[in-house]
Amino acid sequence: MKLVYTAIFDPNDDGSYTVTVPDLPGCVTEGPNLAEAIDMAVDAASGWILGELEEGNSIPSATPFFDVQLDDPNCFKSVLSLDMNAYAEKYSTKTVRKNITIPAWLNTYGEKNNINFSKILQDALLKQAENETRAKG
Repeated sequence: MKLVYTAIFDPNDDGSYTVTVPDLPGCVTEGPNLAEAIDMAVDAASGWILGELEEGNSIPSATPFFDVQLDDPNCFKSVLSLDMNAYAEKYSTKTVRKNITIPAWLNTYGEKNNINFSKILQDALLKQAENETRAKG
């Protein structure tokens, strides 16, 4: 699932940047330079989203870029592109065991063909989540 959020970059006197993602309450980070501030912001926003998803919460819709207002003339805004699939694969360790019921013939088919039932279910749920995210945004 790919998401895009607007971030506000506030330059500091020492050349570092403080970054806030207005749509994600409390999502603030900092980097010693612009390149690292961008990386830190992507990491912070991705972690914020992953935490919400793991807790079963919905994630906020992104405010359109041109609707995000800057209060300080020294600040600027940019978009953050979040690849949640890659981030979750790298950092998510939380799993949940589910017991499902399927027809016996389908179970036999899956076992004969060495199908990973968990992987199939994960892929289907991920595709459903991506479709819903696209439909909302």
